[in-house]
Amino acid sequence: MQHSESSRLFAEAKQVIPGGVNSPVRAFKSVGLDPVFYDHAKGARVWDADGNEYIDFVASWGPMILGHAPDAVLDAVRGQLERGTSFGAPTAIEVEMAEAVCACMPSIEEVRMVSSGTEATMSAIRLARGYTGRDKFIKFDGNYHGHSDALLVAAGSGLVTLGIPSTPGVTKGTAADTVVLPYNDLVAVAATLAEIGEQVAAIIVEPVAGNMGVVPPAEGYLAGLRTLCDEYGVVLIFDEVITGFRVALGGAQERYGVRPDLTTLGKIIGGGFPVGAFGGKREIMEYLAPVGPVYQAGTLSGNPIAMVAGLALVGALKQPGVYDELERKGARLEAGLRAAVEAAGVPAFLTRVGSMACMFFTDATVSDWKTASTADTARYAAYFGGMLERGFTLAPSQFEATFVGLAHTDEDIDAMTDAAAEVLGRM
Repeated sequence: MQHSESSRLFAEAKQVIPGGVNSPVRAFKSVGLDPVFYDHAKGARVWDADGNEYIDFVASWGPMILGHAPDAVLDAVRGQLERGTSFGAPTAIEVEMAEAVCACMPSIEEVRMVSSGTEATMSAIRLARGYTGRDKFIKFDGNYHGHSDALLVAAGSGLVTLGIPSTPGVTKGTAADTVVLPYNDLVAVAATLAEIGEQVAAIIVEPVAGNMGVVPPAEGYLAGLRTLCDEYGVVLIFDEVITGFRVALGGAQERYGVRPDLTTLGKIIGGGFPVGAFGGKREIMEYLAPVGPVYQAGTLSGNPIAMVAGLALVGALKQPGVYDELERKGARLEAGLRAAVEAAGVPAFLTRVGSMACMFFTDATVSDWKTASTADTARYAAYFGGMLERGFTLAPSQFEATFVGLAHTDEDIDAMTDAAAEVLGRM
């Protein structure tokens, strides 16, 4: 494939945008290539600035569960455009969207709309601190919760992709209240709470880690966190920015049967538009201004374009059989990749939860960041490049998910796994 126009655009972008990209992982730095600039997309396919066509398994990092530019979402947005794009004032549509979120996720009694997943997690931590009167919180190594200061300590996603353990600009004072523990290790959580439990406001966790690759929770892990939080009066926060509406209509909390106190959402609930949300128990949520003392605000919160798009998306996901179909397609992808790995004899550990999957280039059993970090990133870079040249887009990082959606056909999935077999066989 030729990428001359993408190369030209990247050179131009570097003159006016730091690193030529508006989010670091887009730079393709960890896979040793220049980024591909997209031009348009429809369904399961994207086209780049050079006119190359790809079958897309990135899905804008997860939210395009219906595929790109789905008609239901486009029709809803067109209808709203003529009525106004932003008011900075309450609308009926944000009430409808809030009702839809609460109906889908029983742990959420009240919800506050924001504009990004980062804003949602930042606000949820502040709310938990205000509610409990405590300062510290626990997060887990390799879990990524956005780029607010306190949450960048030992984070996953772009930081691990670029080899940055934390980041300059986060003060020691900010980091001092962030307690980082290994993911999937209940013993470590119990020991920490036994020592400083009265100082801990919250535990925030990706119930399925999706930012160090896909790492499912160990059996009993989420339920164990729930029990420990109840024992020590700690607010349990599920970061479902990736898993919400992706692994089940009610997110990972539905799939695993564990209810958090607060949930953060993003990406998918806006139908492809910038959006986030956080919600949970009424007694906690009503600590938020204007009814409570914890301040949070945003001019674009509940933006009508994002709300109508999100409502259209949720309506489509509520149709019978949707999640059975996503599960079936995810299983087909996993089976094809396992066959490809076995045929090639390449050391790899595969994980999948519903329609999100990952292939770690390691012979270790991946259960946390320590084991995920044994993956051979150079081998992943070779795999990524081979798949790109064959017309398949994957995340330009070993430590991200592969997403399958409703727009992918069985033929798309089989073509992807056949290409994977060919690429792996040459490695």
